[in-house]
Amino acid sequence: MKRSFIASLAVLALIQAPLSFADNANGKNLYLQRCAVCHGPDIKGTGPLANKSNPPTPDLTTSAFKKRLNDYPGVIVSSVILRPNGDLIPRTLRENGVKIAPYAWKVQDFRDLHQYMTGVIAKTR
Repeated sequence: MKRSFIASLAVLALIQAPLSFADNANGKNLYLQRCAVCHGPDIKGTGPLANKSNPPTPDLTTSAFKKRLNDYPGVIVSSVILRPNGDLIPRTLRENGVKIAPYAWKVQDFRDLHQYMTGVIAKTR
């Protein structure tokens, strides 16, 4: 219940505040430090752990993902971070000896990461 509440707050914050308040540099930094190990710097599922998870890391530049990101701003980013998929991300990291320090996500971080990813995806299509 706590996860769904936090995800709801993140979604509301993204919807209520214009993305122009997002910090693209922070979004890029968060992505490169926390996401690129699986998704790769190009967001296409090309990171060193991309094929070491089950299911394999998806290409986030596909038109289907781009549509979901536009239709549900913040939902995708916050839900992945809050791990409704159970232990997939921590297990993949653990099984491959990759340590990423815990991080106290703020609503602004969700907004920043969403804006950064949206910008990278827009450039790839």
